[in-house]
Amino acid sequence: MDRSWAANPMLVLTRTLRIGIFTMATIFIDGQAGTTGIEITARLRGRSDLKLLTIQDEHRKDPAIREQMFKQADVAILCLPDDAAREACTLSDGRCRIIDASSAHRVHPEWAYGLPELSEENRSIIAKADKVSNPGCYPQGFVLSVLPLIEAEVLARDTPLRCSAVSGFSGGGRQMIESFRDFTPEQADTYNSQAYGLTQNHKHLPEMQHYSGTAIAPIFLPMVAAYYKGMVTSIALFASELNGATPDDVQTILKRRYASEQFIQVAPVNANEQLTNGYLNPTACNGTNNLELMVFGDAQRVVINARYDNLGKGAAGAAIQNLNIMLGKQEDLGL
Repeated sequence: MDRSWAANPMLVLTRTLRIGIFTMATIFIDGQAGTTGIEITARLRGRSDLKLLTIQDEHRKDPAIREQMFKQADVAILCLPDDAAREACTLSDGRCRIIDASSAHRVHPEWAYGLPELSEENRSIIAKADKVSNPGCYPQGFVLSVLPLIEAEVLARDTPLRCSAVSGFSGGGRQMIESFRDFTPEQADTYNSQAYGLTQNHKHLPEMQHYSGTAIAPIFLPMVAAYYKGMVTSIALFASELNGATPDDVQTILKRRYASEQFIQVAPVNANEQLTNGYLNPTACNGTNNLELMVFGDAQRVVINARYDNLGKGAAGAAIQNLNIMLGKQEDLGL
């Protein structure tokens, strides 16, 4: 992993003085007009410990002006399509630390994976890194559900897994948001919920496999629905795939694994209080950085559900959580 800035004592001292207790860190959001950029900007705007660099709309794609922004920033947050994020990294050229909210670098060996709850060491890795790749929204629920079971040797790495998921339409970015909001009543009825990624080529699959510890990528069945934000990922398993483990066993493993994590809550088994009129509402965590894990099932079958805000913990909230860690701030600041 590239930690060249951390390996240079003088550079570390310079950055420490610049981003110390009595100074403000300077942040540039490249792609501030996009959905995630808007969300991050809104969440950071009121913070007295940060200075946000702004770029006029007519200049936001101008390489020379963006390069000047990278020169002034302590940390840049890339809220761009994948190719544009790769281009931005050439413009920044090591001038500042980077948080990339695209999927361009999520399995790149030189980038830290920005999921603090991934392991005991990952916060330290993020804190020292100069390049952090923000995790995808869907993969977070999958990884945080599956990895503890593999670590506990309840779930074998080579077990074929299935993951279904539903997200609000904000997860698809500006074009999807505009298409859903422009639907006529008739179109809204027709396109209320839409499955996609059916050919199993979803861009999140490499990330889901790599960080969950599974030997093969899961069958992934995402769906976009006609509401703005909020999501649920679900993993269905037979007890025979869990060495006979019961829902209580699975819940205990997850509860112990995340006992010290402030943003992850593990509900009791078959918790009816998590349901609304018997239904699992994907919007219940909206506006928070929380991720709720719920285990349902019986002696033969187990279903693990992760519920969170796809623009909160799934995107903007995750970026701010990583930013706080990188700057040595209180992790929940602004969240």
